[in-house]
Amino acid sequence: MATIDDVAKASGVSKGTVSSVFSKKRPISKEVTERVLAAAKSLHYKPNYWARSLASRSTSILGLNIRGESFPFGQFHLSLLNGVLRVCYERGYRLLVNTLSPAYLSQVEHIASDPVDGEILLDPIDGDERIADRFESGLPVVIVGRPPGFYEGRVSYVDNDNVGMAAQVTRYLLELGHRDVLFLNAPAGSTVSADRGAGYAAAFWQAGLEPKPGRMLHKPLQGLSSHAFGYESAFAALSASPDVTAVIADTDTMALGVYKAAERLGLRIPEQLSVFAFSDDSVLSPEFSPPLTGVRLHADRLGAEATRLLLEQLGAPEKSAKRVLVPTELVIRGSVAPPAASRP
Repeated sequence: MATIDDVAKASGVSKGTVSSVFSKKRPISKEVTERVLAAAKSLHYKPNYWARSLASRSTSILGLNIRGESFPFGQFHLSLLNGVLRVCYERGYRLLVNTLSPAYLSQVEHIASDPVDGEILLDPIDGDERIADRFESGLPVVIVGRPPGFYEGRVSYVDNDNVGMAAQVTRYLLELGHRDVLFLNAPAGSTVSADRGAGYAAAFWQAGLEPKPGRMLHKPLQGLSSHAFGYESAFAALSASPDVTAVIADTDTMALGVYKAAERLGLRIPEQLSVFAFSDDSVLSPEFSPPLTGVRLHADRLGAEATRLLLEQLGAPEKSAKRVLVPTELVIRGSVAPPAASRP
């Protein structure tokens, strides 16, 4: 079996240079890199991963932690994962994805420290034990989403401007003439739901109006799927009140449930009901007729920025909390229009 010394000899460079080509810990010229890789390939050389980890005192593994309740993966998570993987590949890191439920991880037989140099945490909630655990242990961590309360100024995070985005969406509907807007929000206790709820309310107040009581509903953290929640909540609200002329849904999957509820009630979109979603999921696009109006969150960029921020922490002698905001954009399609006369 070929050794690192064999590769160094065949490529005409030092052993340290060969190590750097594979670890990517320092820049090596393209010419030298190609020569080393060609020599390694001809010799069938494979670096000893664990020996390298012991020598460098790092694993070259990053963690991506998603609360188990977030399953199944939607397009947002898949796009974000692609962004994380792209940067990991560029920088020579592997990725460990952890989607186990916190309840499962609290069982003694499953308590263990993951072999990661740092971790990206998704979907922060109030009292998030994952953040507290990493903060106390000193493990470098970056949050995707706004950290709750105490940790907001103490850990780095990447996020959209969810307050501003929700206000922009609600303001767009209000300017079209909608006054009774149902908001199907993310689970209560999540920071994203708090921020979007604040933006929704602020748009009404800035327009000299007030949102009607009971028009903001939160998806349960467990139990109902997003599609089922969208369908059942919209069906109940639209059946009870013909004054509701628009619905804002947290995800496109939830919005699809709203479409199905409207279809069952015989309501035409957008003539009798406008639908807006805080996502722009191309995978489900064929399911929406008319095409769904949404918000482009740039999940792949959120993932890439979070990974770069985490790697920056790993290489910094002193840790500092940073915030990166990824801009969003409205994507106006056929599901939104000015309200028609009240429904019978």
